[in-house]
Amino acid sequence: MIGSLGTLGELAETVGGRVVGDPDVVIERVSAIDEAGPGALTFAVDERYLRTALESRAAAVLTDEALLADGTAYPKPVLAVPSARVALAALLAALEPPRPQGPFVHPTAAVDVSAQIGEDVWIGPHVAIGARTRVGDRSVLQAGVVLGADAVAGADCLFHPRAYLADRCVAGDRVVLQAGAVIGSDGFGWAFLDGRLVKIPQVGIVTLGDDVEIGANTCVDRAQTGVTSIGTGTKIDNLCQIGHNARIGRHTAIAAFAGLAGTTTIGDYGRIAGSALFPGHTTIGDRVTIGGASHVWGDVPDGAFVSGQPAQNHRDHVRLQAYIRRLPKLNARVDALEKRDPP
Repeated sequence: MIGSLGTLGELAETVGGRVVGDPDVVIERVSAIDEAGPGALTFAVDERYLRTALESRAAAVLTDEALLADGTAYPKPVLAVPSARVALAALLAALEPPRPQGPFVHPTAAVDVSAQIGEDVWIGPHVAIGARTRVGDRSVLQAGVVLGADAVAGADCLFHPRAYLADRCVAGDRVVLQAGAVIGSDGFGWAFLDGRLVKIPQVGIVTLGDDVEIGANTCVDRAQTGVTSIGTGTKIDNLCQIGHNARIGRHTAIAAFAGLAGTTTIGDYGRIAGSALFPGHTTIGDRVTIGGASHVWGDVPDGAFVSGQPAQNHRDHVRLQAYIRRLPKLNARVDALEKRDPP
């Protein structure tokens, strides 16, 4: 992030905000609070971080308009916006290195003659593209990407090194697969026969909607029959497991280490925290929040916020944890009463 990004006033015009303080401060980079120094714009999304940011060495602070008090003088210039996270995304997008530009096919790539490659596609070293596979315009396939036979990757996709889109699986437009993501691995299906496990063939596919992002080393299993589907705009973090025939709705965010057994259904606009676990044959409604490390053993209705092991209403879970912390004192009181008044 070397070089000037412009004055704080110019950045305010870019992100639709206003400056409290000197708009002519020159911003050279965007930095987290603990890394911020002269020339840096740091950011704060709550009151605690705002106090810390204002005391930092940063040149200016980006924050939510709602956190500022009218008429207050701040120790450094502030860029106030409706949403600091949205504005930060816009600013960092300008700093992101550009994608490779096609048309380009590295000499070590293996592209089947029957594959259909769109315009301005960039194909990196050791990429393998199977028979009858289709790749949309302007997509980028970085080193070691593998697309199986009859797979479909839409336009403007970005597949990072060693990502795998298996046979017959479909990725929509603007899909991002981070390094090592596997789309279309076999579902985990077995039956006992004569005392041994016999594999149940997994003959379905995976479909990813437009604007889906799959994190590094996350696996999305193909359906046993039919489809494992992930809806438009959904983002899945690193090291997650999505089982066969799972269905995830639109614009849902799933954090790292979450695990969905086969046939789990999750609705639209969900927020699933890290390490949450779901058994099969459960249905999670729309706009549901699941707390970190929760074990969800039953259906969850629309709009619920659950946490714990097993997951329950979040307020009930927090209240239960408070009671548990009081148990040693309660036990001591009971012991004292029994010693004073033996039964």
